[in-house]
Amino acid sequence: MATPTIKTVAASDEARAVAVVTLAFSTDPAARWTWPDAKQFLAHFPSVVKAFGGKAFDHESAHCVDGFAGAALWLPPGVRPDEDALSTLLQRTGSAAFRKDGAAVFDQMGRHHPSEPHWYLPIIGVDPVHQGKGYGGALMKHALIACDRDHTLAYLESSNPKNIPLYERHGFKLMGTIQVGSSPQIFPMLRTPRR
Repeated sequence: MATPTIKTVAASDEARAVAVVTLAFSTDPAARWTWPDAKQFLAHFPSVVKAFGGKAFDHESAHCVDGFAGAALWLPPGVRPDEDALSTLLQRTGSAAFRKDGAAVFDQMGRHHPSEPHWYLPIIGVDPVHQGKGYGGALMKHALIACDRDHTLAYLESSNPKNIPLYERHGFKLMGTIQVGSSPQIFPMLRTPRR
């Protein structure tokens, strides 16, 4: 396979990036716990992507690989998700199980965020028809070059245990496990810069 091409997502292509990560999360344990009904998932997950990682488009830190086979939305140090919009949307549209336990899950997620400046990866995904081809790794490698160059931490929460080995290969270390009530497990992970 040729070396994947990584590009910054232009504002005009935001919808394409949101669409590919929506496909990627269609079998994600946390996303489907929040919306077990497929129609509800498809109706609401794109808005979650925008609230959770949409500021990446404003900061030119949203990347796609090989014509939107996958995308990653990184938030630079000091930039946070739109937590108010995210909370409102999830409480209004999420499943009864999410409405019961979701706030506690997000509270625990917040406790794991580093206090030091860090790049935050709220959303990364590869179209299911392209998974297993190295696109996720290419997206990770691309963003982590800047983390290493600038000696900056990187942080993420894996909502799918199948993805942990990918993140570990790129230097992320598991910090613990988040699980409340009926929620699936979420895995906060931190990466210190490499020399």
